Amino acid sequence: MSVVVSPDDVGVPRAQAGPTPQHLLTTLLGEYLDSSDADLPSMAVVAILGEFGISESSARAALSRLTKRGLIAVRGSGRPPVYHLTPAAIARHRSRMDHFLSFGARRPQWTGEWVTVSFSVPQSGQGQAPRHAVRKALGSLGFARLYDSVWIRPGSDSGPVTRALHDVLDGVEGSRWSVTRARFEEEVGPHGPAAAYDLAGLAAAYEGFIARYSDLRVAVRNGEVDAARALVARTSVMDSWRKFPDIDPNLPEHLLPKPWPCQAARALMLEIHSALGSLAEARLVQVATPYWPDAASWITHFQASENGVSVPAAGDGRKRLPPTRAAARPPGHVS
Repeated sequence: MSVVVSPDDVGVPRAQAGPTPQHLLTTLLGEYLDSSDADLPSMAVVAILGEFGISESSARAALSRLTKRGLIAVRGSGRPPVYHLTPAAIARHRSRMDHFLSFGARRPQWTGEWVTVSFSVPQSGQGQAPRHAVRKALGSLGFARLYDSVWIRPGSDSGPVTRALHDVLDGVEGSRWSVTRARFEEEVGPHGPAAAYDLAGLAAAYEGFIARYSDLRVAVRNGEVDAARALVARTSVMDSWRKFPDIDPNLPEHLLPKPWPCQAARALMLEIHSALGSLAEARLVQVATPYWPDAASWITHFQASENGVSVPAAGDGRKRLPPTRAAARPPGHVS
């Protein structure tokens, strides 16, 4: 599903392959709603997704899927239905927003340690399915394949991968695996650990992000992006940025090509994301209020602080909480 943008939207790039309605709704709820007490009418959701060219039937299907996933729940038995975010979804959204907005703020302190995984799964029988499951689990945890069945990740925390391997391979007859912490004699060069990563491809992705949104940054600086355009543009920027914390291994600086474009891409993202936050929030309130009179009391937006940790912006009547608590509460909220 492509994000629909009017041709005269100055500085707002067209999305070539936009997010699905379900993915888009998850992004919007995570960015602009931060309380499980808020009652969200279904028609407000339909109107909000309509800003992105999503049809009513697709919007309602997205609501249904998120309900089945447990991210939102129906409040009461009235018609039309009213939804609310679950506490688990709120916690996940806050954690993910911190992850997205703080990523790249600084390189991690390097100890020289790598978590190394070696595994063997029998070729016969059901070996192919667990082998695929292991590779998928390792990839989701930020590991890269150094050799055929040797995977690595910078750092020393082996707990998550140990648990994942137990979950996947316990009970698979004939399978073996080991998790170790290692140091490389030669870190730099073609035989070092960085060779396991497609750093050229990752750099190209960062450069593509910069090229795609540079005109938008100029339009933002010139005050050429109004509230309606701000909502679509800000969402597009975040949706494009959010892949990087998941695919960038955050290697130490001495293993990266020079110049490394992560910082430039992050600076561009933060400038647009911060500058358009209030406008995007205002547009959401405007669109949702006809179907949700209390929208202005609940809708907020996340913004990154100077130290790289995200905190929700405090709107009118809201009290900003300390940065260690990534939350914004409407008046009268009771924890």
